[in-house]
Amino acid sequence: MLNKNIETFIGCDKEYADSKIVLFGSPFDSTTSFRPGTRFASKAIRGDSFGIETYSPYQDKDLEDISVFDAGDLELSFGNTRKALGQIEEFAGQILKDEKIPCMIGGEHLVTLGAIRAVAKKHPDLHVIQFDAHADLRDDYLGESLSHATVIHRVWDLLGDNRIFQFGIRSGDRSEFQWGKDHVFTNKFNFNGLDEVVERLKGKPVYLTIDLDVLDPSQFPGTGTPEAGGVSFTELLNAILTVSGLNIVGMDVNELSPIYDQSGVSTAIACKILRELLLAVY
Repeated sequence: MLNKNIETFIGCDKEYADSKIVLFGSPFDSTTSFRPGTRFASKAIRGDSFGIETYSPYQDKDLEDISVFDAGDLELSFGNTRKALGQIEEFAGQILKDEKIPCMIGGEHLVTLGAIRAVAKKHPDLHVIQFDAHADLRDDYLGESLSHATVIHRVWDLLGDNRIFQFGIRSGDRSEFQWGKDHVFTNKFNFNGLDEVVERLKGKPVYLTIDLDVLDPSQFPGTGTPEAGGVSFTELLNAILTVSGLNIVGMDVNELSPIYDQSGVSTAIACKILRELLLAVY
C-alpha cells in the first residue's frame, strides 16, 4: 500500500497532539547582506538528516524515544519582510497556544524576531541567549530597520535591558559594541561566563537562538557571512548542554547556507546540532 511521501527531520515524525516540541522551517533570506542561500537550509537539513543516526552517543538519548512533530516549511512572502515576520509570529503563536515548544530552522537570522515576538507575548519575562559570530545590534542597515544585521536590536526593542545574553561574538561595527555595553551582555569570541548566566536565569523563560556562523568557518564554511576565529563543534555542543537545564520556551537554528559547502559537511554539522538541541531540551 502506498503512503504519502512526507519528508521530516530524522526521528521527528510523531503526531502533533503527542509532541512536546514542534519543528518548522522558515526559508527566508531576503535581507541577507552578503551571500544569500539560507532559504535552502531547512530542506537540506531534512534531506541530509538521514545521513546521521537518531541516537546521540553524547547524551545517550534517541530521537525515537521523544515526541517531536515536524510541521514542514512555512510559505513565506519573500517580497514583504514584515508580512513574512508576521507569518512566523502567527505560526509560532499557535504552537505556544497549544502548550508546545517551537523550534525553528532558518533562514537568515531575522526570522528569529518573528518567533520571539510570539514567545514574548506568552512569556513577558522572556530572556534570550544568543550564540553567534555577529552582534546583530545595528539600529538599521543601509537605512533598513528589519535586517539580519539588526535582529537583536529589534529583540531589545521588545525586551529591554539586561534580558539578552550573547556568546561567541567576534564581528560588528564599533557602534554596535559601544551601544551593547549599556544594554546587553556580550561575551566575545567564546562561551566564557555561560555557567554564570545559566545560574542567573534559572527559573526564567529563555529563548535560545543559535546562529551557526558562531562555528569557525574551517569547520563550517556553509554560511552566508563566515567569520574566522569561531568555536568548534564540541564547544558549541557543550554550550547547548550547559543551557539545556533552563526553562527553554522557544529556540531556533539558523544561517546554514548549504550551497557554499558542496562537500555537505556544513549541512551534516547542522543536522547534528539540531539533533543534540532537540534531545537536550526535551
